[in-house]
Amino acid sequence: MASPSTRTVDFFIVGAQKGGTTALDLHLRQMPGVQMASRKEVHFFDDEGQDWANPDVDVLHGCFAWPSSAGASSTLRGEATPIYSYWPRAIERIGRYNPSARLIMCLRHPAHRASSQWRMETRRGAETLTFSEAISATGRQRVSASPAGVHRVYSYVERGFYGGQIGSMLSLFPREQIHFLRTDHLWNHPDATLRDVAAFLGVAPPRQGWTPAAGTSSGRTHGGPPAATPEEIAGLTSLYAEDIRMTQALTGLALSDWLDDAYREPMAP
Repeated sequence: MASPSTRTVDFFIVGAQKGGTTALDLHLRQMPGVQMASRKEVHFFDDEGQDWANPDVDVLHGCFAWPSSAGASSTLRGEATPIYSYWPRAIERIGRYNPSARLIMCLRHPAHRASSQWRMETRRGAETLTFSEAISATGRQRVSASPAGVHRVYSYVERGFYGGQIGSMLSLFPREQIHFLRTDHLWNHPDATLRDVAAFLGVAPPRQGWTPAAGTSSGRTHGGPPAATPEEIAGLTSLYAEDIRMTQALTGLALSDWLDDAYREPMAP
């Protein structure tokens, strides 16, 4: 699938859910030379209602302002839908739409990411199981029994196996078109992390210091269900251990501290 016009979205924040994608999206909206979609999470490339032999790209393009005349534009256009990295064929569809697209993936410790997703779905009323029940073999059967073995709500554990997602991504896009960052580094070292993002996109770096925006999904304290217990985090970390090592090898990010029992996130639970 190729874009039928000169209008093409340039980059996509493809994951991971609860990985600081809202904070990154908000910052990019303030960066000169960048235009983000009119709403976060357009959910175009994971839309199974589309005819993917002839998709209606106007659904995507309608979320942007475009020049009135034909010709090159110096504006970079991007959108953030964090399910893309997890959803089957979404990255493949992006590649068919724009083989030159740049992808950004925010990586959060997978056990803490799972807890954060469960808390969100519980607050929404979409989940009634406890976290322990939801990540158990029985809870995970709700995912494996779903079409294609994926689920938009109950995939607390499954979304955290980044290695397979990244391996698939690297089979579809050149490594130089993909940027990986650690969510905790976005909080602990925001200026350096955002300078790296700007350099990757080829735009001017931020003009002033930045701190995580109030109201972003990973940077505020919510009411509602408690965060996972240390025992639950340790159990999931053990489950993810080999995948964390694989993710480190594929991305070049140092992730060994994620395997340490003493690891603590800088973001509010």
